[in-house]
Amino acid sequence: MSTNRNEQLFKDVMGNYPTGVTVVTTKAQDGQPVGLTVNSFASVSLDPLLVLWSIDHGVSSLPEFQAADGFAIHILAGDQQDLCKNFAKKDVDRFSTCNWDFSSHDYPVIEDAFAVLQCKTFKQVEAGDHTILIGEVQDIQKDDTKQPMLYHTRHFGPIPSEFYK
Repeated sequence: MSTNRNEQLFKDVMGNYPTGVTVVTTKAQDGQPVGLTVNSFASVSLDPLLVLWSIDHGVSSLPEFQAADGFAIHILAGDQQDLCKNFAKKDVDRFSTCNWDFSSHDYPVIEDAFAVLQCKTFKQVEAGDHTILIGEVQDIQKDDTKQPMLYHTRHFGPIPSEFYK
């Protein structure tokens, strides 16, 4: 099988794998908030509490995340589609489109997410054209009135209610 065919088949398969949607944020060395939409997020360990996400080497904020002591992972609520889109755009002031503040851990935390995991950087691993960032969870916030967002076949929205019966 050719490499191009494998690459397209890989994209088709992974695009049909439902995932949650997150926005990951950190504070740059100049004190400014930095963030982007990420769906490559997973739990790693319970002892210690570890999670991971990956960032493409072509992303402009890669150096900020690599240099940061940690980050906040926002598991988006089903009604945060606009926020998801805004943090996926290039060359926009993403933080002007939402309510946020620096947390006690000094990470930019966006309001109204389903959950927020504030993490200290545990390890970084180079993997192909991405860097995997592993974080040790320092703080967890969860809004029990919200439902998480689901991403599938380039569409996103709340998890259908029949899954909550």
